[in-house]
Amino acid sequence: MSLHPDIAAFLDLVADSGSPPFHSLSPQQARTAYEASSQMLDEPVSHNAETLSIKCRDGHQLELRRYQGKEAISPTLLYFHGGGYLLGSLDSHDTLCQSISQMAGYTVLAVDYRLAPEHKFPTAFHDAEDAYCWLLEHGEGIGINTSCIAVGGDSVGGTLATALCMSARDNDWAPPRCQILLYPCTSAWQDSESHRRYAQGYLLEADTLQWMFSHYLNSSEERHDWRFAPLEAAELKNLPPAFIALAEHDPLVDEGISYVNRLQEANVDTQLTIYPGMVHDFARLGSITPDATSQVRADIAKALQHHLVN
Repeated sequence: MSLHPDIAAFLDLVADSGSPPFHSLSPQQARTAYEASSQMLDEPVSHNAETLSIKCRDGHQLELRRYQGKEAISPTLLYFHGGGYLLGSLDSHDTLCQSISQMAGYTVLAVDYRLAPEHKFPTAFHDAEDAYCWLLEHGEGIGINTSCIAVGGDSVGGTLATALCMSARDNDWAPPRCQILLYPCTSAWQDSESHRRYAQGYLLEADTLQWMFSHYLNSSEERHDWRFAPLEAAELKNLPPAFIALAEHDPLVDEGISYVNRLQEANVDTQLTIYPGMVHDFARLGSITPDATSQVRADIAKALQHHLVN
């Protein structure tokens, strides 16, 4: 299917805007531009959230933003934002998280993990582990049903979520009930046909993606670490059920499909939906394609309601 007309018009505007690509900016300049654009790409919703602070293994105070569900003791989605390990924040994904919480009726707990280049691999993953372990230990005290936890995220946030599921399995932690993965990064190298086909002009630029990864990784050898590239994992058995949303015109679509295939080969209950005419990050493009954005959020809520039942 061709690009959705509204997406095509949006991409034309981006191309004509004259804005420099992220990879030509400093990390701080790119963050400022990313946060500013986030305010225009999505419609704000009524804000019902509070900020929590927890201590990581190295003493860092990690912020979490809680969007309270309808129940006093609520099932919860622990959510990790995208942004290539370099960009993104609680604010950039505020509307997405709030919408999922409202649609599902469950709590969403968004994690403000540390970013590169100030914090290299595997700091973001360690922050994800620490947030999950804190939730298992202390969740009941803040009104969370710790037997009904899902993990999820978009782009590299999806990478963190699914790698966290592997860590929980390997460390014998109580496993998440399910994993919600929106167009996750799963491959060590970005050399698939979709990466070539959508290298430029489809919102996520190939040069920008490599620029992000170069800031996050300490060496090219780390690309083969499953915490960065889940497809590199030797074993995917005994992972939680997965809902995976991919965009048709996304450089990451091929590696997303490859990951789905690996999960299914390992007998992991996996639901795949490829959204036609969409590009990377479309779950946050509520001002551009409200119907598609609402649909994927509703699908996430449905998956959570299916898997987080008592």
